[in-house]
Amino acid sequence: MRLFFRKAISAMKASLAAGSLLALAACAGGATPTGVASTQASVAAADQVASAPFNPGDYRLGSGDEVRVIVFGENELSGTFKVDGSGYIALPLVGNLDVSGKTLRQFEDALSAKLKEGYMTEPKVSAEVANFRPFYILGEVQQPGTYPFTSGLTVQNAVATARGYTYRADQRRVYIKHQGDIKETETRITTTTPVLPGDTIRVPERLF
Repeated sequence: MRLFFRKAISAMKASLAAGSLLALAACAGGATPTGVASTQASVAAADQVASAPFNPGDYRLGSGDEVRVIVFGENELSGTFKVDGSGYIALPLVGNLDVSGKTLRQFEDALSAKLKEGYMTEPKVSAEVANFRPFYILGEVQQPGTYPFTSGLTVQNAVATARGYTYRADQRRVYIKHQGDIKETETRITTTTPVLPGDTIRVPERLF
């Protein structure tokens, strides 16, 4: 019986040694362990999503945006209107119009349709974002808070706006949560990492 257990233990040791050699050989040959490869792929995918450039044409309206509306020939219907916390804009004649999640083109079409309901025959509507909703920056920066969004804003610009990093900050990565998202995404910081209107940026503490 003792001889049997000794042989079994020897076999297990040989198997473990062989597995270790195979793993080392894979690393030496440039291969990446499955778990590490999966993590790297997830981070790369998150970076790709977070690095998508800001395209005003695809922008969807939300709470905090200010929209400049022009109804041609109707000055009393034109002006700058703010999207409230529920995603509505209060407009003359029309009343409250739900614009949350709509592009500017969709908003123009919706407003035109409303004006045709007994007010105008062929309304001509133009809209643009006068002021985008602000962004938020938290964590290891000198002055966390809410700041105005400007086109072309990057994470590095946002940190500079918040008076720079604290001495504890991890300056290689941030966590970004887009407005409407449930979870934040870890993102590597580059010179071009964009910030979108309504984003919440969290600068983590570095690991010593």
